[in-house]
Amino acid sequence: MPKTLTAAMADTVEQVEAAIDVLLPRVDLPEARLFEAMRYGCLGGGKRLRPFLVMESARLFGVNPACALRAAAAVEFIHCYSLVHDDLPAMDDSDLRRGRPTLHLEYDEATAILAGDALLTVAFEILADPETHEDAQVRCRLVSALAKAAGPRGMVGGQMLDLMAEDRTFDIGAITRLQRLKTGELIAFSATAGAILGRASPPQHHALQAYAHDLGLAFQIADDLLDVEGTEAETGKSVGRDEGANKATFVSILGVERAREQAGRLADQAMAHLDIFEDRADMLKQVARYVVDRRS
Repeated sequence: MPKTLTAAMADTVEQVEAAIDVLLPRVDLPEARLFEAMRYGCLGGGKRLRPFLVMESARLFGVNPACALRAAAAVEFIHCYSLVHDDLPAMDDSDLRRGRPTLHLEYDEATAILAGDALLTVAFEILADPETHEDAQVRCRLVSALAKAAGPRGMVGGQMLDLMAEDRTFDIGAITRLQRLKTGELIAFSATAGAILGRASPPQHHALQAYAHDLGLAFQIADDLLDVEGTEAETGKSVGRDEGANKATFVSILGVERAREQAGRLADQAMAHLDIFEDRADMLKQVARYVVDRRS
């Protein structure tokens, strides 16, 4: 019997947690506190959506699951580093993440900064290791793609725009670009990592990239809706922060109903891009609907 999306995502959570536990072991070193903080920032929570996209895209091309899991863990390290830094007082100043105190409150700000720095660099160490793929060119493509997705032309650039949005008026075009960089580029890497690992054809790679583009925007609109309509108990993080910071969002510009409709349209578009894979991409299609219906 085919797995449900819920069961498949739960399996990925379990696999990624186990992989992180191995890749970030407890150490008996003077700097053990750093490793403990890194583990705190990565273990014990999260939907692992990005790793799930890596694993499912890799499955389309028959990639060795052990290799895909290493790439999945690497992208989760990048994501977790971004959350740790995003929660800092100099950024969003959040006190709750995944239902627990944010890392800088559990430890201290300096340790949180170092833990984020370490998670960022460990991600590239993993991708560059021959255990991730026997072909050095494939490993180089992974490293290059993740660096672009996470750097100034991707996630970090989007975070800069997010900070600027607190005291500037952004229109819908600017907000779309902000979120494409801050959230969408890492999701795009996750959805195309399997294509890189599996040496996919250009049309297949493009289909996954187009899917991820629409998925990333749908995800962010849903996130904006949750910030307005969700509760801390549901989301596991602070809510209402965008409105409190007077930030322009999809919801503040479009309104709740139009934003919800747009998220639905984007999910439909994302699914259509996957027709090239026929029913082999069913789980990825289900993810598109999941991101707009989720409550956390």
